[in-house]
Amino acid sequence: MEKIMEINGIINGIVWGPWMLTLLVGTGVYLTFVLGFPQLRYFGLMFTEVIGRLGKKGGSEEGSISSFAALSTALASTVGTGNIAGVATALHLGGPGALFWMLISAVFGMTTKFAEVALAVQFREKDALGNWRGGTMYILEKGTGQKWLAWLFAFFTTFAAFGIGNAIQANSTAEGLSMAFGVPHLATGIAVAILTGLVIWGGLKRISEVTTYLVPIMAIFYIIGAVIVLSKNAGAIPGALKDAVYYAFNDPMAIPGAVAGWSIKLALTKGIARGVFSNEAGLGSAPLVHATAVVDHPVRQGVYGLFEVFTDTIVICTLTALTIMTTGVLTSHPELTGAQLTLTGFSQVLGDVGTMILSTGLSMFAFSTILGWYWYGETGFTYIAGANKGTIGLYKIAWLVVIVLGASGGGGAFLRNIWDMSDTMNGLMAAPNLVALLLLSGKLREMVKDFDAKRKSGELL
Repeated sequence: MEKIMEINGIINGIVWGPWMLTLLVGTGVYLTFVLGFPQLRYFGLMFTEVIGRLGKKGGSEEGSISSFAALSTALASTVGTGNIAGVATALHLGGPGALFWMLISAVFGMTTKFAEVALAVQFREKDALGNWRGGTMYILEKGTGQKWLAWLFAFFTTFAAFGIGNAIQANSTAEGLSMAFGVPHLATGIAVAILTGLVIWGGLKRISEVTTYLVPIMAIFYIIGAVIVLSKNAGAIPGALKDAVYYAFNDPMAIPGAVAGWSIKLALTKGIARGVFSNEAGLGSAPLVHATAVVDHPVRQGVYGLFEVFTDTIVICTLTALTIMTTGVLTSHPELTGAQLTLTGFSQVLGDVGTMILSTGLSMFAFSTILGWYWYGETGFTYIAGANKGTIGLYKIAWLVVIVLGASGGGGAFLRNIWDMSDTMNGLMAAPNLVALLLLSGKLREMVKDFDAKRKSGELL
């Protein structure tokens, strides 16, 4: 295991290193200019689409689930432990400036997610069982002819799902319920596996039905809790925002009580890395479910991708960061990181109620991620092994077993190893996805022009 983790560390240093992070953000910057700043031009349309079509099933267009259901399933996957534990880790390792770089990467990440979602709808197809499938593997095969890269992406997705979308989330759920209510880890694992089985055996439609209700509830629940904490420390918010900007460019070790090792470089790299890890822009994960939407134009579904990153990072991650910064726990508890740091911020203001809010929120975030990432893993698996009920059934069983193992594995070295390996596999998904986006940037521009022209002529609303 030590040798495996040593090799994993080397690969991780590459996929989440400066060059890959530069490529991730750089692709977003490049596409922002090529596509005419869609995160600004479609900002109003973004809210009109999501709120205006809330609960609507779509028209007679092809697809499996509504655009909002696809968004909810994608948000179920992206809004997870990264919003609570990941943000706290970035601040702990890089200081307040990490928030600034997280938000900068999110602004350009909105365009990246917009682009990959639009392409996923453009190149989707039906599998042997009649289910709509789409995503980077189909984009690479049908759009660029790079089938070997498509296979690699599918392979990385299939196995990344078991870590980042399953074991880690099950462990976080168990930790949250244990902290708040003293529930044994194994009991949580078995309960989550049973609930997950009831959902995933119903296919994508049942997954989307559950997440359509669960995601808004869990997001509102957590946002209200964070806003209450911030309202108690409202006077510290301007200073926290000022620190985020100032220490993104200045030595954060000048802060009283600064944690050893803070630097501008770490603020930048950790802020971007944790931001990407949270919203998954550029990784090619969310398009796997957006591709199933009933929608009249690929670019329209891309607009839902804009909303996804906006909600995940610019709203929820920012609330988490400000909660940590305004309560002062970042410097008063330098020994804490991850969910424990965020938990301390909540409990410092709200006491036991804060612990229950955060623990419950963490559990809901993690459970929803297990549901969303199941579809990602199944899509990658069916691309490699083919779509038939027998092999998909085996994948489902393996998924449920890993939930129990992840939940009962505890913390310490087990959780750290799972995090590190999942982080690497997740990062490896980005390389083939970014290749697809860059090779098809011209096609994307044509799609955007076509969408704008049809909206202007009245052919599309």
